[in-house]
Amino acid sequence: MDIEFYREYCIKKPGVTESFPFDNNILVFKVMNKMFALCDVDLFTSVNLKCDPERSVQLREQYEGIIPGYHMNKTHWNTIQMDGTIPDKLFLELIDHSYELIVNSLPKKSKEELSNL
Repeated sequence: MDIEFYREYCIKKPGVTESFPFDNNILVFKVMNKMFALCDVDLFTSVNLKCDPERSVQLREQYEGIIPGYHMNKTHWNTIQMDGTIPDKLFLELIDHSYELIVNSLPKKSKEELSNL
């Protein structure tokens, strides 16, 4: 998986925007102004994704390439190492999961706006 495929996959989701709010290297994807994915565009050695806390524990136990979120809330975020140890299919599923967690947590009005996009 390369960064262009990752970027295209994220940005095609409804209501998603991309920005560099922290510096010129950290690309952040948001849905309705809430973060669901971020990575260093120069290195692309890992990606931070939101995750259900129980699933986070299971994934971390099962895959060495999934660790508690670097510089994030360790309960709700995972860092996915982009070293080839995580299957692309699982990585894409985890992006979807992160996006869906944010969408499901949105207020009713924001969900309605999103459904109209």
